Amino acid sequence: MLYHAYEMTHAAVMPMRAAARLGQSVVSSPMNPLSATYLNRTLSASMEMFINATRRYGKPEFELPETVVDGVDTRVVEDVVWVKPFCRMLRFRRDSEAAEKRGDPKLLIVAPMSGHYATLLRGTVKAMMPEHDVYITDWIDARDVSVAYGDFDLDDYTDYLIEMIEHLSADGERVSVLAVCQPGVPMMAAASLMAMDKNPARPASIALMGSPIDTSQNPTQPNDLAQSKPFSWFEKNVISRVPWPNVGFMRRVYPGFLQLSGFMSMNMDRHVDAHVGQFQDLIKGDGDSTDAHRRFYDEYMAVMDLTAEFYLQTIDRVFQRRLMAKGEYMYRDRLIQPSAITDIALMTIEGEKDDITGLGQTEAAHAMMPDLPKGKHLHYVAPEVGHYGVFNGSRWRKLTQPKLRDFIRAHRQPVAG
Repeated sequence: MLYHAYEMTHAAVMPMRAAARLGQSVVSSPMNPLSATYLNRTLSASMEMFINATRRYGKPEFELPETVVDGVDTRVVEDVVWVKPFCRMLRFRRDSEAAEKRGDPKLLIVAPMSGHYATLLRGTVKAMMPEHDVYITDWIDARDVSVAYGDFDLDDYTDYLIEMIEHLSADGERVSVLAVCQPGVPMMAAASLMAMDKNPARPASIALMGSPIDTSQNPTQPNDLAQSKPFSWFEKNVISRVPWPNVGFMRRVYPGFLQLSGFMSMNMDRHVDAHVGQFQDLIKGDGDSTDAHRRFYDEYMAVMDLTAEFYLQTIDRVFQRRLMAKGEYMYRDRLIQPSAITDIALMTIEGEKDDITGLGQTEAAHAMMPDLPKGKHLHYVAPEVGHYGVFNGSRWRKLTQPKLRDFIRAHRQPVAG
């Protein structure tokens, strides 16, 4: 019923939103002699704020049409190279002779399936493209997947990762993988399984960035929330069925709007201040500031639903029982053994001020691989950055990305014959 109430509320305000759009076009029209007055600018700003607060935010685009390779402006073509019901793998193909000559390593970026779309990692992709052949997981909104395709849980997620890694290693070189936040645990499971099976296509290296490998280390507010309530509470209170007429009608999901409300409540003062600032900028006519605000919130407010089984297993296995950290994580009927990893280089990256994944939670992965040579371990704490700054922003570009780039290049390996 929660999801249905949300949809009905959204539908109920549609006439008011349409009226606000019409009113804004009238008061701000250059044909209106009063459009430049303070009163009309205030009215226009008020109506825009209402429109933005009540509209539905669609899936953003990556909008990365070009990059620079060895000083050459290079066109980037976004190709779909692998497809399953719950995910597509995209390639950012660099279309120039300069790129073809480099022979750069393949990099699979595993985007988090935690409410936002993969485009949240636009800055990550952009920084890696000049020196890497970049691929990314483009997870599909569960409300857009028919129930005919069945469930999708953590084990299915792990299967997807293994299939994508095998697909990318088909040309003879083991791929490098960057898992950002949530996928750290299923990536650990996938790498462990491939090592246990001596899969020749196992990754050459994996980098875990702000991932909750062991949530007992410096627990944060999201960790405390997951621990503060019994598992049954989550199943009864945050799981809904997708309403008609969506493609995923009747699929059990954790709605994206609930995840967004949780993110917003963690930093409510910051979001309120940002919107007050936008209102003032709209009145002043500061186009640059308002455009930057819109771009950020167009991304931040665009959310996707997660399948109920995936979300609930994540709460149970990762946050409440900490199975990977305790050596008790099961993939179907197999015990995951990270200790089997002996030649997959591991880099962990944490943010000094991360309030989502506390310091030490990602670093804990190193202790799980005792037989991995010391030279294949690397840990880095990005100074003065929070969770978002670990993979986006100026410190990511200037400090973290060069270390990650060098790590990937230092551990390139061919697929064993």
